[in-house]
Amino acid sequence: MSDLDAIDLQVVTGALRAACDEMGAVLVRSAHSANIKERRDCSTALFDADGQMVMQAEHIPVHLGAMPDAVAAILAEPGARTATADWIVNDPYRGGTHLPDITVVTPVHHERVLVGFAASRAHHADVGGRVPGSMPADSTTLAEEGVVIPPRVLDDATLEELVAQMRQPAQRRADLRAQRAANRAGARRLGELAARLGPGQLRAATDAVLDYAERRTRACLAELPDGTRLAVDVLEAREGDLELRLAATVDGDRLVLDFTGTAPQHGGNLNCPSSVTRSAAYFAVRVLTDPDVPPNAGAHRPIEVIAPEGCLLHATPPHAVVGGNVETSSRVADLVMAAFGRALGQGTMNNLTLGSDDFTYYETLGGGQGACPDADGPSGVHVAMSNTLNTPVEALELEFPVRVVEYAIRRGSGGAGATRGGDGVTRELEALTPMTYSLLTERRRHAPPGADGGAPGARGRNLLDGVELPPKATGELVPGQRLRLETPGGGGHGQP
Repeated sequence: MSDLDAIDLQVVTGALRAACDEMGAVLVRSAHSANIKERRDCSTALFDADGQMVMQAEHIPVHLGAMPDAVAAILAEPGARTATADWIVNDPYRGGTHLPDITVVTPVHHERVLVGFAASRAHHADVGGRVPGSMPADSTTLAEEGVVIPPRVLDDATLEELVAQMRQPAQRRADLRAQRAANRAGARRLGELAARLGPGQLRAATDAVLDYAERRTRACLAELPDGTRLAVDVLEAREGDLELRLAATVDGDRLVLDFTGTAPQHGGNLNCPSSVTRSAAYFAVRVLTDPDVPPNAGAHRPIEVIAPEGCLLHATPPHAVVGGNVETSSRVADLVMAAFGRALGQGTMNNLTLGSDDFTYYETLGGGQGACPDADGPSGVHVAMSNTLNTPVEALELEFPVRVVEYAIRRGSGGAGATRGGDGVTRELEALTPMTYSLLTERRRHAPPGADGGAPGARGRNLLDGVELPPKATGELVPGQRLRLETPGGGGHGQP
């Protein structure tokens, strides 16, 4: 196996990919919350004994590119290499993304030899904090956003201690158990590979998969013209716009993404942990090169991401980060795409959180994707850093005290061009009981740009009973009030 031929390489790659897909299926089918079982806001991956991601399922980009930092944080803990118990972490400054994204990591041993890790990350509908749903639009510190979990062993006592600090603890318990079950499935498959090949041969095989992904990524980068490309964009903070800057330099088969010049971290929650910034950058490069390259740490080797500590894209504790994970990550991907002349999609996850003492509900909404040079952009899709499904109307109305008044494509919201940007969606909900709402959205003040002469997509809008709300908003709903989100369209490509 040390001299892996092309057929063996594809067999091992397929086995690893299938194991990650099986983990995802177990997690989705075992979970209780609509956010995981309906929207599939969760991700799974396998790692080698050194914490390198060897394969991931095609789940949530912002989860997966940051997950290696969570495994690294656990490996730094005493006894992590010999422990057989599950580990848990959600601290954004120790490999997490934002607090609702909880990561469970399970070591995999074969004949007392550590051969790797199975990991899952899921967005939980609530992790405590100041507001139901743990997605406050106006948080200023991490502590306001929920329970911060440093790397620790996840035994039954720890699980009970944590869920007691969260709303709807029975549902939190069930979803965490679903993550543990998913990890068991991944650990079983990785253990079977170790038994079949032997730990040494398994390591040689996974090293070959990593090297293969690196070679293919380098080959794609080598086809791009050398030189530096610049891009500038803004985030729509409550206190005004925050500027992000990028210099993308191609040098042979290497790419440097330098975000120096980006605005400093701020007093709101659009701050981005460095792990999330890298995750968004890796995703965008994968889109620009070859999406069929195996998604693993090898594909990241030719890419260097620079974000000075203390800037918006390399925040430090105790700054709030809940919006950074969902909205700033989308803007980082936009910047990389714009630097290479691509029309931009909606550039936001359109985050809506509803809740009370009795329930918590979170969803992201799809929108229009930017046009390609040879094709129109798709409409009403969750793409870029989200990649989740919508919550079906039937499931939403069955489980939560809301009525869906309208859910439709927002016709004409895509930008004109030789190829047209995709259209956004309209989602209007009526509250049936008193509840709080929180909105974390972007592209409300600035439209998604087109490319090569293409027109921008339409800006998004948030409305409460017909009155327009700002991009970041929070408040109370009484029965009969209606909250309406109109998501942005994608930019067009080429002269109309």
